[in-house]
Amino acid sequence: MNRRTFLATTFAAGLATTLQAAAGGAKRILLRSSWQTVNIGDIAHTPGVLALLEKYLPDAEIHLWPSKIDNGVDELLMTRFPKLKIVQGADALKKAFADCDFLLHGSGASLVAQKDVARWIEATGKPFGIYGITLPLQSSTATKPASAEAIATTIGILNQARFVFFRDSVSMQLAKDKGCKAPVMEFGPDGAFGTDLRDDAAADAFLKANQLEPGKFLCCIPRLRYTPYWVIPEKKSAFDEKKHARNEEMKEHDHAQLRQAIVEVIRQTDLKVLICPEDQTQMAVGKELLFDKLPDDVKGRAVWRPNYWLTGEAVSTYRRSAGLFGNEMHSPIMCIGNGIPAIVCRWAEQTSKGYMWRDIGLGDWLFNLDDEAEVAKVVPTVLAMAKDPVGSKAKAEKARAFVEKRQRETMGVLKKELG
Repeated sequence: MNRRTFLATTFAAGLATTLQAAAGGAKRILLRSSWQTVNIGDIAHTPGVLALLEKYLPDAEIHLWPSKIDNGVDELLMTRFPKLKIVQGADALKKAFADCDFLLHGSGASLVAQKDVARWIEATGKPFGIYGITLPLQSSTATKPASAEAIATTIGILNQARFVFFRDSVSMQLAKDKGCKAPVMEFGPDGAFGTDLRDDAAADAFLKANQLEPGKFLCCIPRLRYTPYWVIPEKKSAFDEKKHARNEEMKEHDHAQLRQAIVEVIRQTDLKVLICPEDQTQMAVGKELLFDKLPDDVKGRAVWRPNYWLTGEAVSTYRRSAGLFGNEMHSPIMCIGNGIPAIVCRWAEQTSKGYMWRDIGLGDWLFNLDDEAEVAKVVPTVLAMAKDPVGSKAKAEKARAFVEKRQRETMGVLKKELG
């Protein structure tokens, strides 16, 4: 689709939606989401929630208030959701504040847009809700805990919400312990579970070029303790010596078991392994710590992806795999959302989000790499998943069914609030 056609299609869809809303009195929801585009998980939050809104509140008019939708993400969203209204610029935002009935803060690592929620409260007095967040004492990008004052401010905002859905039970308990008293406080799955973006053509082309057959490979995703945003030019982040030192200290510890799992899967099964990224920094990490260090007898059946991809191609690839394992969170989320087995490794720097795996019934596919006893279980668990595709698939589908039940119930709460 060229840009002229894209813009014309977007305008026509937006006009039709506006006329329909005016005629039928449809409720208008302002979704605050789309935090960044250098990570397919952050991209996935938005289409996941949009897909749920489309399914459970089909008559609602959805306005998206994004932080970042560059790198082709705007066209990706408008192609999948042609009725969506994207709010950009001061005048458009002012109109959205006036027109919209409800603010929905999307999934994220915290109450990401806390200042914007406070702005909504002060400017409109209209209701709002929080959908699928972690409440951390220390964020995944910080090297020290948040102050008591900062936490109290966040709780003060949450207390004014009509509902707060936490994507992990540890966050929910922390909120209660800190005095959160929102009318509804429950476990609510991360919005990325709902992502249904696809790019089958790109996925099939990549698999063919790398001799990967559907159902005959696992995916593996590396990750450092802190994302080195300073290596991504568009982030314009300063080099952080403390974070870099922690990454260097732990990188072999955090990847040795992934590398050994790749070795054992290739030696003991007929599966191949695709080493792929979730964010733009992880291609280099995967090459250095996984692919380049593989023994010669297995390297021929391992594939290293050298370039970043968008969410649609990633999901289409995961759907063709036999499962996924690694140090990331949102690729496993998108796998389970599609019934694909996924093993998660976590550590303290990632906040409590990984514990959602316990909440959805996958506690034995969750490993805390800060606990050496759990580190030792990673390789045999990956191998067991690889050797039992039927049982692993059934387990993933059971977790998916639980997630879908909670999605239906949480959207029911939103529907009730809209009246």
